[in-house]
Amino acid sequence: MKKHNFLLLAFLIFSLAGVTAPDNSVQSWILKNFSKGQVPPFSFTYGGKDSRTFIKSWDFKSEQLPSNDPAIGKSLFTWRNPGTGLVVKCTVTAYSDYPAVEWTIVFWNTSGKNSPVIENAKAIDYSFRYENEGPVTLHHSRGSSGERSDFEGYADILSSGKNVYMTPSGGRSSDNTAFPFFNVEMPGNQGVLTAIGWSGKWYADVKQPDLKSWLLNAGMERMKLALYPGEQIRTPQICLLFWKGADRMIGHNLFRQFILTHHSRKINGKLAELPLSGALGSGGPQPCNEFACATESYCIAMTQRYQQFNIVPEVLWIDAGWYTGCGSWWENVGNWTVNKINFPNGLKPVSDAIHKVGAKFILWFEPERIVAGTQFDQMNSDFLIRIPDTVKNKDIGRFNSKFYLFNLGNPAAREWLTFYISDLIRKNGVDYYRQDFNFDPYPYWKFNDKPNRVGISEIRHIEGLYAYWDDLLRNFPNLIIDNCASGGRRLDLETVSRSSPLWRTDYNYGEPNGYQCHTYGLNFYLPLHGTGNTSPSVYTFRSSMSTAMVSNWELNNPAYTQELLQNITKDFKRLRPFYYGDYYPLTPNLNITTDTIWLAYQQNRPDQGDGIILAFRRPDCTKEKITVKPKGLDPAINYNVLFEDTGVKVQMSGADLMNGLQLETREKPGSLLISYSKKSP
Repeated sequence: MKKHNFLLLAFLIFSLAGVTAPDNSVQSWILKNFSKGQVPPFSFTYGGKDSRTFIKSWDFKSEQLPSNDPAIGKSLFTWRNPGTGLVVKCTVTAYSDYPAVEWTIVFWNTSGKNSPVIENAKAIDYSFRYENEGPVTLHHSRGSSGERSDFEGYADILSSGKNVYMTPSGGRSSDNTAFPFFNVEMPGNQGVLTAIGWSGKWYADVKQPDLKSWLLNAGMERMKLALYPGEQIRTPQICLLFWKGADRMIGHNLFRQFILTHHSRKINGKLAELPLSGALGSGGPQPCNEFACATESYCIAMTQRYQQFNIVPEVLWIDAGWYTGCGSWWENVGNWTVNKINFPNGLKPVSDAIHKVGAKFILWFEPERIVAGTQFDQMNSDFLIRIPDTVKNKDIGRFNSKFYLFNLGNPAAREWLTFYISDLIRKNGVDYYRQDFNFDPYPYWKFNDKPNRVGISEIRHIEGLYAYWDDLLRNFPNLIIDNCASGGRRLDLETVSRSSPLWRTDYNYGEPNGYQCHTYGLNFYLPLHGTGNTSPSVYTFRSSMSTAMVSNWELNNPAYTQELLQNITKDFKRLRPFYYGDYYPLTPNLNITTDTIWLAYQQNRPDQGDGIILAFRRPDCTKEKITVKPKGLDPAINYNVLFEDTGVKVQMSGADLMNGLQLETREKPGSLLISYSKKSP
């Protein structure tokens, strides 16, 4: 992991906040903003009054919390109202290796009666000031909706008095209209990258009151409730990372490395590398769908087929349809028992065969959606949230009365599910737990809320989701969670800390130009994600390249050769390490969903002094040539540059490379792969 000039970057925190830090540390900024007599960088309305008008008068306490990581310092700050017994607890995390700070707020009613109403809780309510007058630019993205434009980026220039409001359209954190990671670029070559950890209906409002400041409000979009005696609730997690430089990619790449270091799954203290996965038993003649026609013998035979051709993936995959029932896979979600007709001995013989060839086993689940009439529909009624057909309230939103929400907000339900799924994982030899989520929970939360308890169902469900995943990871220390929600519709700081999206979008399976767009957009913020590859052609393979890939190849297709499949498998493993490095888009973020353009990007490893450039000439692009300007290189060092498609090798200085590298292909669609490394002395 590369080291950044932390002291220089950390100094920005204080200049941005308009405070002076004697030792230029994140901890000093925290103590300035979370101290007695100060208004903290969050707010809420309590009993009809704005917390900023009274919180300085509440009883205040601060304490250091233990940390197992020397790069992490944790503090707990509390404010207590002596009259009503409401306690606000804020856990703040400071990092010594990155200029980043995080916090999460908890409201706790310590009294013996219901609290006054808490509402308008802003997990961050903070004004950032800067010296050089001018507008700020908000770099943000849309979420995923299974389209070519998933994760497409936007750049909104805010002038004085203008704002941009962001929120996902449904109850999943990166669904369709918004993405909970964004970067605000300010005059003076500096900025703040913000991440929100909340897997429900968050919001963020970026405003520019004047040309020397901008204001950020963020939190749950819908919350107005009284707390019962002894009750506690949490709010969304906020992360701020401060950066300085002429190129906003400095901030994005600093954040990518921060995510890898502090918010990615570790096993035995090491980063869990994402896999090349291969599908088992998918497809079949109608009415087969997904994996509904998969059988024990076929899955074992497919496993041996991969071994026969010397292309065994790191993970072999059974998706939806392995469970009891017949018909379409989605009709039986809630029958979480193994289909004994197709798998008479359970899934253990399949996982044993997979482990025998040196691979891991991934299995699909969707435990939060229960279809009417399935086994889970017959359980304790408190475990499910059902909306009757008779409900027509437009305020609730769209829902399917045949779908029920498993209530992770009910501790008894969550504990039961944890035991049940853990037992399935253990008995069937599952190494990767794939959790899907194919409907919008928001109407169910709204329906389930009671008066003066608006938002409580969402809060409890999100808290329950995190507790459920944390329990699975404790039960199985080597487990990897694959986070799928109709593709990548539940990505946020809390979920990426526990999981990774091996299938980031449900967009048109295998369509390469859309996959290029998704890589281009998602790489600004998250280094760990994957997508499918249905054809092992060079163009489609490169279009699917990322830190993970699902090889949905038809192994009996006579158009393929064993050598081609072997080379593709080797190429993925060879190129994957570059995607853990720095990312630079080399073509403009302009009309990237069209087929008339070149699209190019660079993955650079400054510590190793090497990298790759991938460029795509789309099918309707009329230009045979394009000039790109790689970044992040040492201008004084010579590099060996290999045009891998032609075998041409050249030597160029870093300065010449960054001044412009011409790429050319007559093929359309066509792709180019260029690798480079520092020339040995």
